[in-house]
Amino acid sequence: MNKDDIRRRVKARKTMLDDSDRMTAAQSVFAMLEQTAAFMLADRILMYHSLPDELSTHEFIRRWSPRKHFYLPRVNGVNLDILPYDESRLSLGSFHIEEPTGDDTTDINDIELIVVPAVAFDRKGNRVGRGKGYYDRLLSGSKATKIGVGYDFQLIDEGIDADPHDVRMDVIITESHHIVIRKYKD
Repeated sequence: MNKDDIRRRVKARKTMLDDSDRMTAAQSVFAMLEQTAAFMLADRILMYHSLPDELSTHEFIRRWSPRKHFYLPRVNGVNLDILPYDESRLSLGSFHIEEPTGDDTTDINDIELIVVPAVAFDRKGNRVGRGKGYYDRLLSGSKATKIGVGYDFQLIDEGIDADPHDVRMDVIITESHHIVIRKYKD
């Protein structure tokens, strides 16, 4: 399925969600994430700091940050830098996303688990992002487990037209699906 068509369809569906739907979905998805071996075993986790139309990560990060080392991406030109999460060091950055401040960037190879947002996923682990390629550039250099999270309607049954540079997820989690695509690294 064409990525632009998917983006339009998912955007329209997101407008139908109310706050209760958003909260219930986030709680369900992150409860499933907490039960994965990848999450239980990981100490250094790259998360995303959610936008209003994404599954909210804020409560999840606050709850687990005393026990796990969380990192957030920060836009740097056409790439993403990775910095430690510190709620007191967030400021509005590119695309109106709260991003970490400071100079203490972390190498992608030091991250054990990456929780990835998307516009949509398919059952083969392909994802549709917002169209700028930030995550694909970041993920292409990582051996970390990549778990895509989203709402049920973001899981597309038709295949997504993947490009050669697109990076597939190892696992997809939605409110009612936990799909393992790859258990072992290539």
